[in-house]
Amino acid sequence: MLRQGILNREEAPAMANRNSFETNNPRKRNIPFSPPDVGESEIEEVCQTLRSGWITTGPRTKELERRLSAYCHTEKTVCLNSATAAEELNLRILGIGEGDEVIVPAYTYTATASAAIHCGARVVFVDTKQGGDPVSHSPEMDYDAVEAAITERTKAIIPVDLGGIPCDYERIYRAAENQKQRFRPNSSMQESIGRATVLADSAHALGASRNGKMTGELADMTSFSFHAVKNFTTAEGGATTWVLPFADQEELYRLFQLYSLHGQDKDALSKSKLGGWEYDIVGTWYKCNMTDIMAALGLRQLDRYPGMLERRREIVRRYDEAMDALGVSHLIHYGENYCSSGHLYLARIPGFDVEQRNELILRLAERGVATNVHYKPLPMMTAYRALGWRIEDFPNSYDYYRNLITLPLHTLLSDEDVTYVTESFAACLREMGR
Repeated sequence: MLRQGILNREEAPAMANRNSFETNNPRKRNIPFSPPDVGESEIEEVCQTLRSGWITTGPRTKELERRLSAYCHTEKTVCLNSATAAEELNLRILGIGEGDEVIVPAYTYTATASAAIHCGARVVFVDTKQGGDPVSHSPEMDYDAVEAAITERTKAIIPVDLGGIPCDYERIYRAAENQKQRFRPNSSMQESIGRATVLADSAHALGASRNGKMTGELADMTSFSFHAVKNFTTAEGGATTWVLPFADQEELYRLFQLYSLHGQDKDALSKSKLGGWEYDIVGTWYKCNMTDIMAALGLRQLDRYPGMLERRREIVRRYDEAMDALGVSHLIHYGENYCSSGHLYLARIPGFDVEQRNELILRLAERGVATNVHYKPLPMMTAYRALGWRIEDFPNSYDYYRNLITLPLHTLLSDEDVTYVTESFAACLREMGR
């Protein structure tokens, strides 16, 4: 780095090494972390949508909802403008608000917790197991700690399928059932469920499965993200789906439509019919619907999605071989009773601390390999510290984070790119004396 034209002494060796590497390595590649995989079929579908004259919520959004329901083996799906909106609407439709508690992993992205905070509920963070899940190595909540955290105020538990690996929902349901005598419902929907509701944050996990069930049918209600960095994208966007057999499915779908469209009892498609202009506002609610432009992307992404998942699986297999040879711990994406969506490749370097991990990230960047960290635990963040949380209370989450690095994993990686990433990773570790 240059500061007013003067090279910092400590930075000089690193700058020299980088210049030397770039000069002497004509095979250097540029490996972005997570670009969207958008093909000609998606582009053509978006163009057709623009030409159709119908670009907001309309027939393509409805078709995507139907196809996602079939894919997830659920009866109804609602497409929205983000997974965060989906999470918040799940909570609001359940009647969760002031005075209620929602159990959330300390190790997750902010949307998992902020959706509950938006509703006025109190977030109860739970630490991970030491070292992560013993089978998948995923930093999901310690399920025994989840059960212990349930009180009479607990209305929901939000597991996170981090990296695309489905959580142990059987154990989570058992925790909720074991504590159901403490459950105090404050809405008819909660009363019908009869225990804390399991609300899956499957932002990473569309297409994953556990014990023969798809994400979407593993929890009571499930939210997905279709953001640009996700396996399946609509640029922005998300969806919610559910398995609530006691509910009137059409009425529940209608309620989600109301909550996502200002409480207006007709959407634009319905109002466009001859003489159908008149509508009512039945609640002062929210605006978070998906557009047909977004849905057009999703429809053609869904056509390609099985092949995209297979490519991710192949990349994960090659990464696993390289990490195992280096003695580096990593997520186990595919197990005896579960199959991941292969969204993120998390690796942890034994003996590394935060400073060494950060140095590794910089060294890889000098070789053109973009990496990331998923995630910095929420109690470390300014907003959550201001709410009284301390990372010292979540030692396992911090321990998982401190030596973690996320490698690029996406379907635009060639075999040569994957080899370059693993060879660069090994070279950087050697340079650092590992």
